[in-house]
Amino acid sequence: MLQNLQIDPKRLWDMLMTTAQLGGTPKGGICRLTLTDWDRQVRDWFKAECEALGCTVTVDEVGNMFAVRPGRRDDIAPIAMGSHLDTQPTGGKFDGVLGVLAGLEVLKTLHGSGYETNAPVMLVNWTNEEGSRFAPAMLGSGVYAGVFDRAYADSRVDRQGVTFAEALDGIGYRGESPAGSVEIGAMFELHIEQGPILEAEGKTIGIVQGVQGIRWYEATVKGQEAHTGSTPMTMRRNALLGATRLIEAVDAIAKARPPAVGTVGLVEVKPNSRNVIPGEVFFSVDFRHPEDAVLDDMEAALEAAVEEVRAATGLDIVCERIWSSPPVVFHKDLIACVREGAATAGYPARDIISGPGHDACYVNRVAPTTMIFVPCKDGISHNEAESTEPGECAAGAQVLLNAVLAYDRTLS
Repeated sequence: MLQNLQIDPKRLWDMLMTTAQLGGTPKGGICRLTLTDWDRQVRDWFKAECEALGCTVTVDEVGNMFAVRPGRRDDIAPIAMGSHLDTQPTGGKFDGVLGVLAGLEVLKTLHGSGYETNAPVMLVNWTNEEGSRFAPAMLGSGVYAGVFDRAYADSRVDRQGVTFAEALDGIGYRGESPAGSVEIGAMFELHIEQGPILEAEGKTIGIVQGVQGIRWYEATVKGQEAHTGSTPMTMRRNALLGATRLIEAVDAIAKARPPAVGTVGLVEVKPNSRNVIPGEVFFSVDFRHPEDAVLDDMEAALEAAVEEVRAATGLDIVCERIWSSPPVVFHKDLIACVREGAATAGYPARDIISGPGHDACYVNRVAPTTMIFVPCKDGISHNEAESTEPGECAAGAQVLLNAVLAYDRTLS
């Protein structure tokens, strides 16, 4: 099949660079935490861009945004594209953002050519995908898919004590539509790989087959604050010592079960004073593996480590699982459309499994879903140095357009 509609690579890149200024950091990244004023500003921009194309924009009760371009038939549920516009505190310009803006470029290409699809085409900006401000991650898509309810989302609290509900209402993006009421017929999510495989193998497109399982935990270790100069080593209850042993255990648990990964990425020490023995430490644990049975084993090993450290130190330790996202297998028909879209555009591609979680994981529970990956330099992501070439962004957007149209042809 010959390539028909072509996206505009420069227009896409210009949009990426424009939105990167909203929350842009001195090191060239983005700090656009969910439901902050920077998030409000990028949402306002997104809404205006979509409405300029004649799209109807609906916002649901947890802030998810749905922009719909009509098709020939309104009896078919929309074909969705989407990702997220929120970032990590030291995020890059492409994680999530590429998926939304490439979808916007697809809409602009369809609009500019006057191309009429059979089904409506939808673009979604999901709320709180990152989970960096409000845990867990993928919260907006999780409420949409019925994994969480609105009350649960509203009750999430950031480390400054602000609730999700307060933040959402504060930026004016709580919509009236009940979560899940905006129907999706199928969804394609474009994303940077966030890993090194595509770049290492010289492949432009990753045809994503599924996503490995993820479990998050929160641990609190409590001891006793005391003066560092006058408290003998044998009489200390040092919470940081216990936390350090558990952090080492997390690393060892993952290394013993390849290709598992285990990370402690958030640590808070109290009172965090140089001449006070730490009395309390809070930290997060992130375990990932493609198989649920291995994640069960990793969780059991973590529980055993907690018991061992508790017995050895006499510290009070609480460790709770706060989130579980099971392994995901994407829809074979949509995968076939991505494969066709890459072949039509002439890009080298390979099948791949996603290590990170994405909104597509939860949408997959209620609608056919798949993902498209493009390379990122050195596999670096969740970092201000995150980098993807303009041509790679354009390739992903072109394959996204091709895949959407390939699926749309099946609905005629």
